[in-house]
Amino acid sequence: MIKFSEMGLNEIILNNLKKEGYEIPTAIQEQAIPVLLSGRDLLGVAQTGSGKTAAFSLPILHHLAQKKAQDGLLVPRVLILAPTRELASQILKSIETYGDGLNIKCCAFFGGIKQTEQVKALKNGLDILVATPGRLLDLMEQGHIRLGKIETFVLDEADRMLDMGFFDDINLIIEKLPEQRQTIFFSATMPDNVAGLSYEILTNPKRIDATPQSRTVETISQKVIYCRKDDKFQLLKKLLKEENTELVIVFTKTKNMADKVREYLIHSRIPATVFHGDKDQQDREKALHNFKVGSFKVLIATDIAARGIDVQGVSHVINFELPLEAESYVHRIGRTGRAGKEGIAISFCDDHEKGILERILRLIKLKLPTETFTGTPEMPGKWLMDGPIRKVTPPTPGKSQEKSSYLDHSKRQRVTKEGESKAKSHPGFKGKKKK
Repeated sequence: MIKFSEMGLNEIILNNLKKEGYEIPTAIQEQAIPVLLSGRDLLGVAQTGSGKTAAFSLPILHHLAQKKAQDGLLVPRVLILAPTRELASQILKSIETYGDGLNIKCCAFFGGIKQTEQVKALKNGLDILVATPGRLLDLMEQGHIRLGKIETFVLDEADRMLDMGFFDDINLIIEKLPEQRQTIFFSATMPDNVAGLSYEILTNPKRIDATPQSRTVETISQKVIYCRKDDKFQLLKKLLKEENTELVIVFTKTKNMADKVREYLIHSRIPATVFHGDKDQQDREKALHNFKVGSFKVLIATDIAARGIDVQGVSHVINFELPLEAESYVHRIGRTGRAGKEGIAISFCDDHEKGILERILRLIKLKLPTETFTGTPEMPGKWLMDGPIRKVTPPTPGKSQEKSSYLDHSKRQRVTKEGESKAKSHPGFKGKKKK
């Protein structure tokens, strides 16, 4: 079994890896690092959580340390593109960790925050530029970024970047890159159509499939629970209270449903925070920080968190709603079982989601164990799923929450007699007083 110390990497990098407790490379790292050190283009496919970031960042840091920039050169030499600001931030953190002491400058560029500090970093000179396509193009159009000296170009999460609306932006960026460069594509999945597009950009690449395509991590225990759509809230509460959970990520399809799930959990005295695209960058970073440090044990998120968020200690991923795209399932459950640790993935499936589940099972090529759950009669049903919601303050330890309500019933829509009966029986109901 090969060790990092036997791969010819810079001594400072090796010392930083040792400090982090990394001695043995993962499968993708073992195969990719020698190829990238040789300067060849690479198309790498490996499971989420298998160490793809280190697989490309270690050779990049090694090359930069070996070949110092020309005097006075202030433009970046490495460009790394990522689909989300969260993934860009994670890549930056990894590079700073592995490159500590190398005097290599790196910065992440993404939207949602003012560009003042980013422009300042560019003027001071950068070696590595990590960016999302939108913000990068904005700064290029303003004349702040020049890409004519890029030596290495990395496209992370290449399947999403090439198959979900980023292709035109990437083409605009590639047009500004020098023809003589090393190009690296990495992703957890690589459908045939996306692979075809990638070969138009890469030059005689080495393809590495460290694991079977679209398979899920073996350390993740997966199962499906069939239930009615109306019973998902009660099922979630039951699992969170009865399962031996540490940190839990709950995935929904929409931002509105993520907010509803959070309000329901708060009403049920289960602290939870939410993470989705309607939140500004500061709120998203705060939510993620509070989740990482354990202030909230539950993070409710849309698929914006399915890629690029690396939180240690996530014991469970719960698919409150199945994703419309089967590939997203692989990325969602990859938030647990990371770095060889065990994890649990539980998916709720109602009658309308059985077709989606079939596509997921075909993709991952596994037969998952199943259970069936039926909610209790007193549980509020459809009025909870469809009713309007209001903002609430999370429970404060030691304070009474008797007046807390996760639905604003004064504004609720008309419901069926059965739903109205259930609503009135709920302790949070605030109906009109009889005259």
